[in-house]
Amino acid sequence: MPSVAPQFIRSRIGKVCVAIIGTTAAEMLEKASAVVKETPFLEFRLDYLEKPLLALPKLKHFFEDNTAATAIATCRRAANGGKFSGNVAAEMEILSKAAGAGFHIVDLELESAEALKKGELQKLRDTGIALIISHHDFNATKDLDGIYQRIAPFQPDFVKIVPTAKSLTDNVTLIRFLERMTDNSNIIGICMGDAGIISRVLGLRAGSAFTFAAATPGEETGPGQIAARTLIETYRVDQVDAATKVYGVAGNPIKSSLSPVMMNTAFRRETVNAVYLALQSHKVTDLLKLVHEIPIQGLSVTMPHKQEIMSHLEKTDPLSAKIGASNTVLRAQDGKLYGFNTDVAGIVGPLEKRMSLRGAKALVLGAGGAARAAVFGLRDKGADVFILNRTAETAQKLAKQSGSKTIKKEALAKTPFDVIINATPIGMAGQKGAQLLEAKDLNTKLVFDLVYNPVETPLLRLARQQSIPIITGVEMFVQQGARQFEIWTGKPAPEEEMLRVVIHALRQAAEAAAAEAPAPAAKPASSPKSGTAAKAKKAS
Repeated sequence: MPSVAPQFIRSRIGKVCVAIIGTTAAEMLEKASAVVKETPFLEFRLDYLEKPLLALPKLKHFFEDNTAATAIATCRRAANGGKFSGNVAAEMEILSKAAGAGFHIVDLELESAEALKKGELQKLRDTGIALIISHHDFNATKDLDGIYQRIAPFQPDFVKIVPTAKSLTDNVTLIRFLERMTDNSNIIGICMGDAGIISRVLGLRAGSAFTFAAATPGEETGPGQIAARTLIETYRVDQVDAATKVYGVAGNPIKSSLSPVMMNTAFRRETVNAVYLALQSHKVTDLLKLVHEIPIQGLSVTMPHKQEIMSHLEKTDPLSAKIGASNTVLRAQDGKLYGFNTDVAGIVGPLEKRMSLRGAKALVLGAGGAARAAVFGLRDKGADVFILNRTAETAQKLAKQSGSKTIKKEALAKTPFDVIINATPIGMAGQKGAQLLEAKDLNTKLVFDLVYNPVETPLLRLARQQSIPIITGVEMFVQQGARQFEIWTGKPAPEEEMLRVVIHALRQAAEAAAAEAPAPAAKPASSPKSGTAAKAKKAS
């Protein structure tokens, strides 16, 4: 008999269930042992194992040693997005025997349940184990009520419905569904995909019984899944309630943004009941619908929306109006959206600590939202600004608007500058594209790269090699974020703490990238000429 009857399951489970994967039972148990003390609610993905049945005795010992653990057995078939190649009968055998091994809950996909003969599901229930019936749609968010109507006749202990968010507003569809079903405390609802992060954090507030997390980054069992520690420590998912204000960073791509870790740290440090989410947004219209529906109280706006967002704002500060780009949005008490630009402070502030900008000669690379902030900010301080952009017409338009000049790449080596500022995404993690400048073009006293991830971009590395002083994008990133925090909350920003977590996150990312990088190929051994080398070759 299982150790816990289904009626007691609700008292044992937490808000976050950590998915455990591995190709062997030993690997799974190692990961589970590392997680169980902090988060004792676990899902073992038995479909990741070559022979799941052989692993059950070892898992039984784990449960005997960890009596506080509550565990879900999942053996999802390949046809439904899992890795198990067996048929429904083989899946049912594994899940039935999982009950005897000490599992408390089994997850059976709807398609398998519908394929069973009459009475077969009852045999599984007769073991005393609690049952989740789940449905995953890896392509879209469709008729969630219709899926629920298909699952309901099986009378499972939990109903799990997992669509894919193709847009931000797909999260609203799921959240509204969860809210409608508040009388059913047994529903689990999550949107997969990069755009679905909102549902993973706000779903619990809307009524989801619990949510799923990866054991560590890189071990996600579904697209868009968040690591458990990030979900609990960064997003403070177990503390999000009806009074929690929601903020976010909107852009495309947004996956590698460190704004969530920086801003959520600031909210925690200053005891602000708020959460800050990554909003993968392809269209500004989709973003604005989400802002009004959730509602979202403030936005950090990044590429490529800084200019387009302007036409949707009730009013902006003079700086945003002058630049034609806004990176900060505040939802006022009247529900209207107001725009600000904190990029200028993030660029001008670090520069003024190092030099006088009046009369300084500056080269700005790019002509997008960040470049506009740099150009207008520098011109406002009396600098002489030159613009270099791959599309010459865009550079000429910005130069005309700001009272600056354009310059051709061929002229750079002969033109000395006080500072060169990169305001393009070139050099950003995951961004492809050749560098705009070569070593001979760095005829300057200072190089400032607005890209903050990685800390040392190819441009900054080039400057270091020529002993040119640099300013990293981290300084700008934290400065502009601190000003955003102050606009939203009216409190002074904890800048030192924000800087610390950003640098820590970047170091971790660099270490992870270094660990994943392939080892350099060994040099081929030279042909043995000496007697010693010949002997060594013979001995090997």
